[in-house]
Amino acid sequence: MPERPAPSAAKPSSMNVKTALRVIEIIETFARERRALSLSELARLLAVPASSCLALIRTLTSLGYLYETARRQGYYPTGRLLAMAQQIARHDPVLDRVHGTMSELRDATGETIVIGKLHEGQAAVYLDVLESPHAIRYIATAGERRELHANSIGKALLAAMDEAERATLLAQLPFQAFTSRTLTTPAALEADLQQARERGAYVNLSESMPDVGALAWPVRLSGECYAISIAGPVYRIEPHLDRYAPMLRAACAALEKT
Repeated sequence: MPERPAPSAAKPSSMNVKTALRVIEIIETFARERRALSLSELARLLAVPASSCLALIRTLTSLGYLYETARRQGYYPTGRLLAMAQQIARHDPVLDRVHGTMSELRDATGETIVIGKLHEGQAAVYLDVLESPHAIRYIATAGERRELHANSIGKALLAAMDEAERATLLAQLPFQAFTSRTLTTPAALEADLQQARERGAYVNLSESMPDVGALAWPVRLSGECYAISIAGPVYRIEPHLDRYAPMLRAACAALEKT
């Protein structure tokens, strides 16, 4: 008797996708506002009807992710969300492997250390950020995306591609100018990547933001390409490029052997 074909997975409806997106937007709104929010405030910040917001707030509250701070005064996330995020982070197969090395780099340089990878072939996404202890420092958040052509991690990821793959990708990039130093053509970026290989670091000096500097190097882990950067104010990064570059390359090489 022939086997019955496996049932195909049901496609998520547009309503389910929209609801999932709205839940994430609620969480991000609390993270951004950093205060209790009433139903009307949440609805206004999300630009949705209060009735649409109410059902989601009630569900999140019943599941223990939100609590009412005082009757009709607002809602705020409980510690359950943080506890779940910490559980996930503790068992991340990549971040667990690189965290010690990133901490060592931060301690040795005093600057912010970031690891990222290619996101949907169009941007670099930050997977983890260990911030500098300095008051004036590069500040970023895991999950943020950056343009490939104006970011040290983006450049390192581009350089790790073969020429044909990189040429195809560069032809699709908008090459937006963020400062007067942003590279805005594929030819200019290719020339910069070649210089970076010779220099031993992929560098962004005021190309994405006027006062930010960073250097990065690619690292291959379990067959996937990532990149690690050292980032900070350009006035602190630029004078130390020659010292930080070999330190960063050695750290990436050691990670690839673990």
